[in-house]
Amino acid sequence: MSEGYLPPLDDEDLNASGQPARTGLSDPAQDRDACGVGFIADMKGRKSHRIVEDALNILANLEHRGAVGADPLSGDGAGILVQIPHAFLKEECNKLGFTLPDPGRYAVGHVFMPSDDRLRTHCERVWGRCLKDEGLELIGWRSVPVDNSCLSDLVKGTEPVHRQIFVRRPVSVSNEAAFERKLFLARKVASNAIHDAYKGRDIGHYTVSLSSRTLVYKGMFLSYQVKAYYKDLSDPRFTSALALVHQRFSTNTFPSWKLAHPYRMVAHNGEINTLRGNVNWMAARQASVSSPLFGPEIQKLWPISYEGQSDTACFDNALEFLTMGGYSLAHAAMMLIPEAWAGNPSMDSNRRGFYEYHACLMEPWDGPAAMAFTDGRQIGATLDRNGLRPARYLVTKDDVVIMSSESGVLPVAEDQIIKKWRLQPGKMLLIDLEKGRIIADEELKSDIASRHPYESWVKRTQIMVSDLPLPAKRGVKKTNVSLLDLQQAF
Repeated sequence: MSEGYLPPLDDEDLNASGQPARTGLSDPAQDRDACGVGFIADMKGRKSHRIVEDALNILANLEHRGAVGADPLSGDGAGILVQIPHAFLKEECNKLGFTLPDPGRYAVGHVFMPSDDRLRTHCERVWGRCLKDEGLELIGWRSVPVDNSCLSDLVKGTEPVHRQIFVRRPVSVSNEAAFERKLFLARKVASNAIHDAYKGRDIGHYTVSLSSRTLVYKGMFLSYQVKAYYKDLSDPRFTSALALVHQRFSTNTFPSWKLAHPYRMVAHNGEINTLRGNVNWMAARQASVSSPLFGPEIQKLWPISYEGQSDTACFDNALEFLTMGGYSLAHAAMMLIPEAWAGNPSMDSNRRGFYEYHACLMEPWDGPAAMAFTDGRQIGATLDRNGLRPARYLVTKDDVVIMSSESGVLPVAEDQIIKKWRLQPGKMLLIDLEKGRIIADEELKSDIASRHPYESWVKRTQIMVSDLPLPAKRGVKKTNVSLLDLQQAF
């Protein structure tokens, strides 16, 4: 079967996500959310299966944060993000007949595929072609072993086929950051090609993650079902130095496999109230945005966000776009969720200048939000400027940091804890595994804000309407158009 052949769609293929359509006064886009989120990280970057086990225990203890359907085995979604478990994947791929390169020289992706064999084959052919077009080499595919006996029949009805894709880093790609950008391009091109081939209809294809550093396992689960479903997570060879987990209470969009958290970089407890404006502004920028890192290929990245995505998915898209465009993870997070800077007399002028400058580039993603994020090298969290979502953390004597939407998610002896605290409004917690330490909010933001003269840039370029000279009085041209019509047209 050639790639150009499109398998016909049956009626059941047209709504692979199981999401309801808009009916009467009910619009799924107007729903709201509040979830449970947490992470655990070894500050010194020591990978172990213990980190994965502890993360899954944190997730299980967040069960009360997630919604349960009328069927007690049906949840709104849960998942875990980890660093790539290289030793484990290398042995598993050897069994399949292909060899993985050294860490950093390849990427692995988790892809939700259609259950229909014809559609799945077509999607895999599109992936192969798009990777080749982007100068990347497909190493092979792996079927992710799962046990769906813990799922309800309702959830099984929308269950995708889980495939992991392995991509080799070309010799011509000099560093990991450039490789991540090429993967970003390839993923967008492949997803857009499949989306356009079926005219936007949901056939069950979705790229959960594709990176040389991180890997995501998620789905429409209750918290304890993540470990029971994905067999990989129980293997003692499966190791990581960090893990980000999430249990969803789906009140912003209808629950589905692809809208479970974590996304490719974030997991979120709360709600982005300004979502519609944020998404519209991101779309409006497509006509003018440019980047020397992408050049003319930046056109392949549109759209940044798709219709039907949740607020967190759209935030993840924006954060990923900024970091791929050259911003550091913390810098991008500060742009998207700024502190309360306007009229704040206690904030130093450099930091205020930073926020005022970036307010001209990016409107805030506002709302009650505790946002956890990672790129596989750093992991952190930030709270909205009003502090309307809880987030507490502790640091142990053996350099492990545990953060969650509440305390007590993981039993830790009191004599092993050296610090307990909470995220404060607008503040950021960042753990750098390469530097082996927590970077304090003050140090982090002072460093970023002082890298450029943002305050002088604002003063030199900002034009205040109140400072403009008043125009000379002129005769007003008479018109038969009403004032209200003119105002509405304006």
